[in-house]
Amino acid sequence: MPPSLIIIDDFLANPDVARAAALRLSYDPAAKKGNYPGILSDQPLRIPGLEERVSALAGTPLIPAPGTNHAQCRMTMAGDRGQTGVHIDPAAYSGILFLSKPEDCRGGTDFFRHKRSGLDRIPLDMPGIRAAGYSDINRLIDDVVNRDTNRRSAWDKLFTIPMRYNRLLLFSPWLFHDAAPGFGKDAETARLVMLMFFADAPAGTAVAAGAGSAEAAVTP
Repeated sequence: MPPSLIIIDDFLANPDVARAAALRLSYDPAAKKGNYPGILSDQPLRIPGLEERVSALAGTPLIPAPGTNHAQCRMTMAGDRGQTGVHIDPAAYSGILFLSKPEDCRGGTDFFRHKRSGLDRIPLDMPGIRAAGYSDINRLIDDVVNRDTNRRSAWDKLFTIPMRYNRLLLFSPWLFHDAAPGFGKDAETARLVMLMFFADAPAGTAVAAGAGSAEAAVTP
C-alpha cells in the first residue's frame, strides 16, 4: 500500500515550462460537469515519465485511473464555489502539482477528521468498516462523506499542506480532504493545479526505477 502522504518539492526540472503549457490549455466554464470549484482544462497536461516517477515514489506500480480527470489542470479564482466540500477521490492514489506562481501561492490542501464518526479516512477493510459502525463501505461513505460534505461544522481540520510552486502532493484518496479557497482574478494569478488520479497497475507490472526530477518537457 502506498504511503498515506508524500510531499516532493521542486518536482519538475523546469516548472515554468509546465505552468506555461497549463495556461495554454482551454478552460471553458460551459463545459464544466463536476461539483468542484473552478474550471478544468479540456485536455490533460502531458508530462513524460509522470506515472513512472510517481510509481517509484509510491513504491507500487500505478497507471492513470480510468474515467477520472487525471492530468487535467484546474483553475480556481477568488469567489469560485463548488457543490461539494470535504470529499474522497475515486482512485487508488491521488496527486496535486501546484503550479501557481510563488508570489501568488496561498492556502493549499486541507485534511479533516469527521466529528460524529471520529474517522479521518474511509477504512479499507471490513474490520475497520464494522468498527466504525457500518455494514459495508457504501453505507459509510453515504452517511459520512455524502451527508456531511458541505457541513463544515461536522469536521475538524487536522492540517493543511501549504501550496508551494512546483510542489507535488501525493496522498491516499480515502483521506478526507478539500482544496483551500481559490484566489486571484485572472488566469495569471489564479490557483492553478494539475490533478492526478491513479489506479493500481495490473498484477506483474514492475515499479519503474528513478529518483530524479520528472522530465522538463511538457506536451499539452
